[in-house]
Amino acid sequence: MVLYSAYSYLCTLLNRSDMIVPAGRINKRFGTEGGVMLSLYPAFPDDFAVDTPLFVRIDGLDVPLYCDRFERRGMAGAVAAFADFDTERRAQELVGLEFGIADEEEGDDDEFFLEDLIGFAAEVEELVAEPASKEEHPARRCVAGRLTDYYDSEANPLFELEIGGRSVLVPAVEEFIAGIDFEGRKVRFILPEGLLEL
Repeated sequence: MVLYSAYSYLCTLLNRSDMIVPAGRINKRFGTEGGVMLSLYPAFPDDFAVDTPLFVRIDGLDVPLYCDRFERRGMAGAVAAFADFDTERRAQELVGLEFGIADEEEGDDDEFFLEDLIGFAAEVEELVAEPASKEEHPARRCVAGRLTDYYDSEANPLFELEIGGRSVLVPAVEEFIAGIDFEGRKVRFILPEGLLEL
C-alpha cells in the first residue's frame, strides 16, 4: 500500500522541477566568442541534446544554461557556448562552476497532478467538537464519498466531493489532506467543523 502523507503531498505539489544531478564542471574559457571547456562526470548523458538545459548554482539559485553550441571532446570532455554568455568576460563568470542536469527519471515516479485524483474514493473525517482540555481529542464524524472533480485556480483550487448524493466543494490545500493511497485509489481528508455543510 502506497500511502503519501500530507507533507509528501505538499512537497510534490510545490516541487514541480526535477532533481538536479551533478553532471560536470566548467573548467576554462575556449576561444573568443564565449566558448568554455567542460569536464563531464559519468552521470552526464551520452544522448545529450542541446535543447536540454544545464543548471549552475548562482547566488543559491539553480540557473538554467541553454547551449548554443555543444561538441564532445572524448568521453569526459566537451566544448560549449551558452546563450547570453557570448563574450569572453561573460564566459569567465562561469569558469569553476559545477553544472547539473535534470534527472527526469527521479522526478517521474513521484510526480502527480491534482487532476489525477479525480475518481478516487474520499474518506472524510470532520472535526465536530473542540476538546474541553488539551488531553482530550476532538470528536470526529466520518463519511465516505468520491472525489468527482478538481477546479484549478491559483487563488483557491477546489476539489468537488460527492458525499451522500450531494456535491461539496473542499479547498485543495495540504492542511485538509491526511493521506493519498494511489494503489487503493483513496484520499483521506480531515476537515474542520461545518465545512461539509457549506
